[in-house]
Amino acid sequence: MAIRVELSGKRVRVLLGGTVVADSYAPLLVWEGPHYPTYYFPPDDVKLDVLKDTGETKHSTSRGDAHLYEVTVGERHGSASRYLESPIPEIVGYVRFDWASMDEWLEEDEPVYTHARDPYARIDILSSSRHVVVTLDGVILADTHQPRLLFETGLPTRYYIPMTDLALDRLVPSPSVTHCPYKGDATYWSATVGGRVIEDVAWTYRYPLPESLKIAGLVAFYPDKTTITVTPA
Repeated sequence: MAIRVELSGKRVRVLLGGTVVADSYAPLLVWEGPHYPTYYFPPDDVKLDVLKDTGETKHSTSRGDAHLYEVTVGERHGSASRYLESPIPEIVGYVRFDWASMDEWLEEDEPVYTHARDPYARIDILSSSRHVVVTLDGVILADTHQPRLLFETGLPTRYYIPMTDLALDRLVPSPSVTHCPYKGDATYWSATVGGRVIEDVAWTYRYPLPESLKIAGLVAFYPDKTTITVTPA
């Protein structure tokens, strides 16, 4: 795929071990894959003395050979990379931190998790009177005429269902937790059907981020783990 690069309008900070290792009002957004961008930082906005060249490189067919660095602050360690040469001139010399190896990321003064937000991604949450039935091996797990439909750029429609329309005797809480930078922390439900437990068939955002408050406490099911039937109102 073609790599897209553009200047972000946000102030972005990266923290490790309580130290700000990058603080930029002009980071680049680089779409290395199709789903979301990655931040690249001008070297003048990076605390370069915490970066140690490992002497290793990693090749990308689109971006060239990245020089790999260890990022060390006290007892905390992370990783970063730089393209000192690249067929994409905009990223040459810029520092790319490995997202998961850093302790905290801030866009302006708010923490952001999992990955950078895509400025072109949009979420619409609409009340609906469509009839949605969710089954697993022929057993009904949900049946509602009042779903909320979540439309997210580049993703299939998700059907969020009130708990009052769930077969709660078939669902058990799961310890799994994931985070979405647009919606917040998701907790999960497993299903008990036919004497077996099918892990993490559904999820809910109990305390979603402000832009997704309309799905608070509602439950959505994975279409690859269950059968979701939607009929017009």
